[in-house]
Amino acid sequence: MSNPVAYDIVVLGGGSGGYACALRAAELGKSVALIERDKIGGTCLHRGCIPTKALLHSAEVADETRESEAYGVKARFEGIDLPGVHAFKDKIITRAWKGVQGLLKSAGVTVIEGEGRMVGQRQIQVNGEIVEGANVVLATGSAPKSLPGLEIDGSRVITSEHVLTMDRLPASVIVLGGGVIGVELASVYRSFGAEVTIVEALPHLLPTEEESSSKLLERAFRRRGIKFELGVFFEGVKTTDTGVVVTLANGKTFEADQLLVAVGRGSVSAGLGFEEQGVTVERGSVVVDDHCQTSVPGVYAIGDLIPTLQLAHAGFAEGILVAEHIAGLDPAPIDYAGVPRITYSDPEVASVGITSAQARERGMEIVEQVYDLAGNPKSQILGTAGAVKVIAQKDGPVVGVHMVGRRIGELVTEGQLIYNWEALPSEVAQLIHAHPTQSEAVGEAMLALAGKPLHVHN
Repeated sequence: MSNPVAYDIVVLGGGSGGYACALRAAELGKSVALIERDKIGGTCLHRGCIPTKALLHSAEVADETRESEAYGVKARFEGIDLPGVHAFKDKIITRAWKGVQGLLKSAGVTVIEGEGRMVGQRQIQVNGEIVEGANVVLATGSAPKSLPGLEIDGSRVITSEHVLTMDRLPASVIVLGGGVIGVELASVYRSFGAEVTIVEALPHLLPTEEESSSKLLERAFRRRGIKFELGVFFEGVKTTDTGVVVTLANGKTFEADQLLVAVGRGSVSAGLGFEEQGVTVERGSVVVDDHCQTSVPGVYAIGDLIPTLQLAHAGFAEGILVAEHIAGLDPAPIDYAGVPRITYSDPEVASVGITSAQARERGMEIVEQVYDLAGNPKSQILGTAGAVKVIAQKDGPVVGVHMVGRRIGELVTEGQLIYNWEALPSEVAQLIHAHPTQSEAVGEAMLALAGKPLHVHN
């Protein structure tokens, strides 16, 4: 084995967090090696955010075609062309993938293809060689989880990753898990014509969101014909010649063509040498401090490998934070409550900040305002129902913005600015929102909280 090749930073994993860290470090004049066993872009680009959103857009087009006469347009829906759907999805992925590769090349990042393993506190072995860094950044991502005894066969019992390459449309699907992944794919399946039932052990869909948002989503899903069983545990599944039979803990059974297991994603940390080199791992995730430093000096961990929000944009931020920390720029730690969260179903659910329950747990005295999209002309043009809910401290800043509605995720950026800049409702109420836009719903809620409601019935 030759002498180790040394860099300022060695990044293990080329997903959202890993490549963002590599790019920012290179901008700051550091020599960087980026090791990736599969494709640059990771889960988000190839098996997560981007392909699922492409499917969701195809689903939206299908629904709008079915509903076209309501808008005075005569169109005929003839069905879903799965090869065409995949071609659209893959074109988006390929373009983005080439773009990221070009960015890394122009930045001077050394990309090494191969499976890396930590063999020293600052050493990664890949392709029989040792790559050494003054700093090492672990960014090995996550993979779909299952439940004990629940075997994924890729045909009858599948994960989100199988959906992205499906060669047939099932007539019926049971979705195990009512979190973001389960809700988004349930929305896709329903738009593509399948009968869908979601099983969620907690009392609501999207259980980490504001309860009122979850209830609005549930109401919308009922109207769409999406069924769900809430507050009940999964017992087991049997495969048959025609599909699956799922049994719940309350004794109910459901039959469908497929069972989609969407119970979350787990960090990829096993067998990579982390613990042998002194890195603390708990429940599969690497433990880090506010600057993503592990228990080993000079070794950092980011993205889905650590127990923070499993969001690509959180990974971007963590990667940039680590690169700047290594470069001595003293970046501020991430306020994860201030990271926007979006579920891209129909309707979308978006939020930033904390929920009313969390505010009360912290002893805050709060005021709330809900603005129903029924009063928003652009929402009526789009044919969507929903609401914007704003939570503020009494006589204080906004601490949470929670929204439900078609395309409402585009509004979360304003919510992010309001929360992160600790804006008072009265300050936001002074801003003039363009008419007619859905963003007016945020402005209307702020006007009402500021004591001067316009299009709000109190």
